Amino acid sequence: MRIGIFTDTYPPFVNGVSTSIVSLEKALRDEGHEVFIVTVNPDNLSYRYENEEKVIRIPGIPIGIYDYRLTGIYPLKAISRIKEWNLDIIHSHTEFGIGTFARILSKQLDIPLVHTYHTMYEDYIHYITKGHFDRSSKKIVEYLTMFYCDKTAKELIVPSRKTYNLFKEKYHVEKEVRIVPTGLEVERFFKENFKESAILSLKKELGLNPNDFVVLTVGRIAQEKNITFLLETGEKLIKKDKNIKLVIVGSGPDYENFLTWTLKKKLEKNIIFTNAIPWEEIPAYYQIADVFVTASKTETQGLTVLEAMAASKATLCMKDDAFMDIVVDDLNGKFFEEQGELEEVILQLKSDKKKLESMGKQARYTSEAHSLKHFALNILDVYESCLRSSESKKTWIQRIKEKFKKEKN
Repeated sequence: MRIGIFTDTYPPFVNGVSTSIVSLEKALRDEGHEVFIVTVNPDNLSYRYENEEKVIRIPGIPIGIYDYRLTGIYPLKAISRIKEWNLDIIHSHTEFGIGTFARILSKQLDIPLVHTYHTMYEDYIHYITKGHFDRSSKKIVEYLTMFYCDKTAKELIVPSRKTYNLFKEKYHVEKEVRIVPTGLEVERFFKENFKESAILSLKKELGLNPNDFVVLTVGRIAQEKNITFLLETGEKLIKKDKNIKLVIVGSGPDYENFLTWTLKKKLEKNIIFTNAIPWEEIPAYYQIADVFVTASKTETQGLTVLEAMAASKATLCMKDDAFMDIVVDDLNGKFFEEQGELEEVILQLKSDKKKLESMGKQARYTSEAHSLKHFALNILDVYESCLRSSESKKTWIQRIKEKFKKEKN
């Protein structure tokens, strides 16, 4: 199958959607399919084609939300190249910009369109409105999301039960919505792939001692990730036990603010910020942790939770539907809602090594069910359903025209 993936975020950008795209691309190629990428040029306002990787990068303009770029420019060179690809299916991963391009090409070239919904936009609208017109802006986002996901795509994929409920219970979508959790190259995070000496070296580099109990979080340092909750919890824990260290891996729009808060509180020896870490180095950071924690309530799936599980780490998550499909309370992790609950469970696990180890083993088992192989097969099942549906809706005249065109070529 020849598959065109259309996305606004792709390496060198590092975020959850980009990670999902890379995982899907690898999974599909491992199954013997051809994958082509259409994305935004992160460097400048020019068209670029990377022939070896089969990646088209088209001009994009920064929109003021992290390093995202949006495009409304669709070069003729890009359209000509995509026609040459002779795609069987288009799979879009954004509702706007490149997503609009996918929708236009799907219609013009008569290629079936599958769409994956990744982002709970209502949780991010404050970056544009700055606190103004939030109610009306959310209505606009809802309308645009519904237009794309319900009216255009032949198949709609969501990564979790939480997102499924959004479409069914809030947006009242009548069409079928497929739940396909994003797969992960779990082997990258397996602890047996890391030398003990390398882990000790990284701990030393971060200022960690051998007897420290390390609480790790990984992700974008931003308001919607509920970092304040973690910092305040960390402050209380440190007062009770100086050997507890909170390591925060990542960068983002609120990085400097949270770092300044930590310095003012004189907690920099126990709350450690790494800033942005290259994608290929991230797995090593999971190895230094005793537990992984996330307080975010804006995830659609939470890939960092799966990454931590693959590294055999107990995962402590804010109680949210996004994590309900993978975290089993008190088996491979724990849920919390209040700071006091998180404090209590961290102190308990620090004193109960046997329980901590058991949770880590169960977490590893959970992660293995989310391999790239499973991911690819589930996605391919959606593609095949989409192709069958599209074929059945064609008129007999269209079929004769296509048959004639193929014979002519």
